[in-house]
Amino acid sequence: MQVASMHFRQRAHANMADAQLQRNLRKIEGKFVAHRRESLKELDDFEATREAGQAIRQRALDDLDAWLEIFERNATARGATVLWAETPAEINAHVLEIARRHGVSKIIKSKSMVSEESALDRAIEAAGLTVVETDLGEYILQINDYEPPSHLIGPALHKSKEEVAELFARRHATPLKTGIDELCREARGVLRQHYLTADMGISGGNFFVAETGSVVLVTNEGNATLTTTLPRVHVAISGIEKVVPTLEDVATLLRLLTRSATGQSISNYVDILTGVKGEGEANGAEHMYFIVVDAGRSRVLGSELREALRCIRCGACMNHCPVYQNVGGHAYGWVYPGPIGSVLTPAYVGIENALDLPQAATFCNQCGVVCPVKIPLPDLMRKLREQQLARGLRPRHERAGLRLWSWLGTHPRLFAMAMRTAARVLAWRGGRERLLHRLPFASGWTDGRDLPAPAGRTFRDSYLQRKAK
Repeated sequence: MQVASMHFRQRAHANMADAQLQRNLRKIEGKFVAHRRESLKELDDFEATREAGQAIRQRALDDLDAWLEIFERNATARGATVLWAETPAEINAHVLEIARRHGVSKIIKSKSMVSEESALDRAIEAAGLTVVETDLGEYILQINDYEPPSHLIGPALHKSKEEVAELFARRHATPLKTGIDELCREARGVLRQHYLTADMGISGGNFFVAETGSVVLVTNEGNATLTTTLPRVHVAISGIEKVVPTLEDVATLLRLLTRSATGQSISNYVDILTGVKGEGEANGAEHMYFIVVDAGRSRVLGSELREALRCIRCGACMNHCPVYQNVGGHAYGWVYPGPIGSVLTPAYVGIENALDLPQAATFCNQCGVVCPVKIPLPDLMRKLREQQLARGLRPRHERAGLRLWSWLGTHPRLFAMAMRTAARVLAWRGGRERLLHRLPFASGWTDGRDLPAPAGRTFRDSYLQRKAK
């Protein structure tokens, strides 16, 4: 998948001017939020569960090398093969080698965000093999010329049912349908034949369990179950940070994951897959492979951004983010959108290739408040901003403005005088309406909205006046 994160501003402006996209975003706005809020009422002490989840993820990261070795040993003992991928290209190389070894011609795939990092589907097709996405959202995007996902949980949430209906009619050569149930049945009919004829199934991995050598998959459609048990070869792909010590840890994290993602007490399907099909077992893969991916994660683990690796990919941060809700996921230009993407993308592909993402935030901290494993996302974005300034990656006028602001902050009298002057000028510009229709040198703030003008007094003056009473 091509990295387009350098063009966040242009893409964000284009998305905000896209009337159809804005209508689609408004339809989903708040739905995840409301469902999450209701589901949390089922927990006696959500904050205690959240702290337990944070501790589990941090415990795994603190001794990641040891847990990965334990996972490899236990997975191998149960008949699986563990492969390591240092780069995205190595993911594709491993998959193609496995396919060649087992004479694979058709591959089915359930949702895997890590495979998006390596553009795995395109690599499979380039090798002359057939690959079919089975997650409904991913399937919609695949038949729409491999459109990138826009959300961690719902890859095609940016599309309306009318757009999907037109796409299905065109790609499937079927009459136009309008009902969601009809569209789901049509997709199921198309996908069913692929489940029955595929040689290999590829899945992601919500968690890799060290004590059992298992992969845990959490889905609502049942496609992951079919993808991993019907074909004779199963390949599970996930990042090194997804390892957790025990199944008990998984049970705790699931209480957080499903509620934070979709507002469910538990998802419709939870698959725990361990080893190859045993003698006398009717279902399961004859050959099982784990591809454990680094692709920049060990570098992040050794940096001041390490807390971002606690992420369990629930999407709660983007569901609550005012920036994401207005510009959509594609504006972020790579695999991971929203606040977590504003941290992970610069961390994985290089901050110089994603200059605007750490700035794509209001710092309202909604993302930090709702994160089920307590990732301090605004703090991490601030650290990325500091790195950009230290390396001289921000525009010259921005760096000059920050230096001036910093200098004023160390001279209290001058700072107070400057703030009084600014408050009075802005109050005057607001006129009788007390609204700022345009700001010099900061038109981006007023291009799409009016800002309330200040009252003409600074906070300091108001405080001193109140204190004197």
